[in-house]
Formats: sequence, C-alpha cells, structure tokens
Amino acid sequence: MLDRFFKKPSIIALALFSAGLPGVALAEDALSAGDTAWMLTATVLVLFMTIPGLSLFYAGMVRSKNVLSVLMQCFAITALMTVLWVVYGYSIAFGGEGAFWGGLDKMFLKGVTVDSLSGTIPETVFMTFQMTFAVITPALIVGAFAERMKFSAMLIFMAIWLTVVYAPITHWVWGDGGWLAGDGILDFAGGTVVHINAGIAGLVAAMMPGKRKGYPRTAMMPHNLGYTIVGASMLWVGWFGFNAGSAGAANETAGMAMAVTQIATAAAALGWMLSEWLNHGKPSVLGIASGAVAGLVAITPASGSVGPMGALVIGAVAGFGCFLAATKLKRILGYDDSLDVFGVHAIGGIIGAILTGVFAATALGGAGFGDGIDSMGQQVGVQIYGVLATIAYTGIVSFVILKVLDLVMGLRVTEEQETEGLDIALHDERGYIL
Repeated sequence: MLDRFFKKPSIIALALFSAGLPGVALAEDALSAGDTAWMLTATVLVLFMTIPGLSLFYAGMVRSKNVLSVLMQCFAITALMTVLWVVYGYSIAFGGEGAFWGGLDKMFLKGVTVDSLSGTIPETVFMTFQMTFAVITPALIVGAFAERMKFSAMLIFMAIWLTVVYAPITHWVWGDGGWLAGDGILDFAGGTVVHINAGIAGLVAAMMPGKRKGYPRTAMMPHNLGYTIVGASMLWVGWFGFNAGSAGAANETAGMAMAVTQIATAAAALGWMLSEWLNHGKPSVLGIASGAVAGLVAITPASGSVGPMGALVIGAVAGFGCFLAATKLKRILGYDDSLDVFGVHAIGGIIGAILTGVFAATALGGAGFGDGIDSMGQQVGVQIYGVLATIAYTGIVSFVILKVLDLVMGLRVTEEQETEGLDIALHDERGYIL
C-alpha cells in the first residue's frame, strides 16, 4: 500500500526463481508470519504510548484537582478515535489514490477482510497500527489546553479535527497518490503527520480559550512528577513500535529505526538536562523527561532515513531547541500552553523534519533522499515545504473549528469550575485524597 512498507517474496518462489525455472515470478504480496508478528507487537506498543504512557505523563504535570480530567480525556479520545477510524478515518487516509484524500470507498472497513494484505501483513493489522497513530495524535493536543476546556467541547473538537485535519494530512504524506508523498517528502513515522500537526493545533487550542486563571502570576506546580517520569519511560519504550513499526516489516530498516530512536532520545534527554543545569543551576526530573520526549519527537520523521551519527545530532539539537521553546520562547510570547505541546511537539517535529533532509544523505550515513530528489538542498527544500504546508493547514482549520465551537457551545469551563477543579466539576470524582 505504501512504498515505505517493504514487500517480501515467499520463500518457495524465491527458491524457484534462484533455481532459474522459467515462468516463475516473485510473489510481492505473500503473507509473512515474522512481519505480522512484529507489526502486532508494534501496534500494541503504540497503543501503550497513549494509555497509559501519555496519560500518566500529562497527569503528573497538572494540578491535583485536574489529574482525573486529563486521564479521562486521553481515555475517551482513545475510544472515540477508534470508532471514527473504523467508520471513515481509515478510508480518508488510505482508501484511494487522490492527491488530497483517500475517499470513502473503505468506509466501515469495506474490503478489509481476513484475506486482504498490505504488503506482507494483513490489512487488518496495518489498519489497526495506523489507528493507534490516529489515537495518540489528538491525545497529544490535550496537554495544551489542560485544566480549562469543557469535556464536551473537547470531544467534538477532536472528532472534527480527525476528520478534516489528521486523516487528510495522513493521506498527503503516506497515502497512495498523496501530493506531499509525490513531491518526495521524507516523513518515516510522523514528524509532520503527528507532531507538527498536533503541536500547531495545540498552540491554537491553548490560545483560543485564553490563559488559565492566575497564569502566569500564580505558581501551578505539577501534581506528581513520579507519574510524569513513569509516563515518559512508557513513551520511550512504546516509541520503538511507533518508529521501528513504521517499516511495516521485521527488516533492516526497522532495526536501524530502533537504533536511531534510542540514540536520539538519549542525546536529547542529556541536551535538555545540561541546558537546564546551565541556565537554572540544577537539573530537574521534569526537564530530563521532557528532553527525552523531544528527542523521540525529532527522530520520528528521520528514523527510516538517517544513521546513528545523524540521530545523535538531531537529538542534541532537539534537546536544546525544545528547551528554549518551552522556557524562553513561551515566556516571550506569553501563551499558556499548559504542558508545552507546542514547545516539544511542534518545535521538535520541525527540527526533526528539516534535519531529516540533511542527514538522509548517504555521505552522512543516511539511506538516501526521497523519490526524484537529487541533492541535499532540494530535499531540505521539500522538507521545509511540507512543514509549512502542515503548519498553515492545521493552524487555519483548527482555528476555524474552535472558533465555531466557541460561538455555538463555548470552549471554556466557568471560573467556578476552574477554581474547583475539573475532576469534581466535570466528572464528580476526585483523583487524590484530601
């Protein structure tokens, strides 16, 4: 289905072909048990990133009166995106060969049967793997408007956003006939599709309802950084499914993707830690956890294209760059992105997407440029073009969706509800003991 997913011949056909028998062709779409087993594992790992990984990562950073609201949002998004992906999301993203969307031919998973294949794995596995991406991407946005958006408004926003933003952009980059794919963009596992997309939408969603009551004058300390470091650790482990799974097979590309993911994450964690240490005098648990996530984000688009040394540089740059964005830039611009979705995901995704164009060069240990790309300058240009297209589309459309919702039903909880905490105000439960 996607040219980035490798197709393997059956062992019998390969043996006959090697023997020189006439009239024997290699079977391109033969089911591989090994590839299928790996992709089943990768799918579980990516789901694990959202529940419980991202859920705990976010829950630890909000105030105690809002911890259940964040957990509830991530859990509800997991259920909602799953249903919408089955009904029409998968079809829009992967159903056809249009330049901008895949159409509705695969609504309700029409044609996705027990026998249909995507490369060397069952299409059901491919569909579910991509479903987990459609789950975590809107869940990332939750951190930007945490502690102040209505649960009902959040659900409707996420449903519309998946429909008109996430699924179409997925088709642009990964779908058959997608226009950015045709231009040669390199986005192996979701720098533009997932992280820039969610990060820019997060910035818009943070600005539209306004700042939290008391921000930035009132200290808003994290509820439990133990949750956050455990969540970050789960994200780190789960991300191997995210990146190495994007090879679509248990092959050499998956192996390299796993290696560069580990390398970049470690470099970014140290980069953020050292930046914070130099700037504030002490390294923090929140800082090193945020740095690790920044590295995971930045290597995502590059994981199938760069080598170990490229990963080291990408990780280090992301650790430093995302630290500056989440601290200095945020303070200068004055926006209230509660859990730094823009600073980590948008900025990290942009860094990774652009540097992919540099370190994909074979001379620098990479796997080579995209289809029809002949030089580093041309590849970097295409990467920037893809980044700008994603920023413009998701920024404008996310703003329109939120503006209409604000006019129709309102985005923000009342001042009394915000003061009381969303756990009690919206869910009539407490996530902590008084």
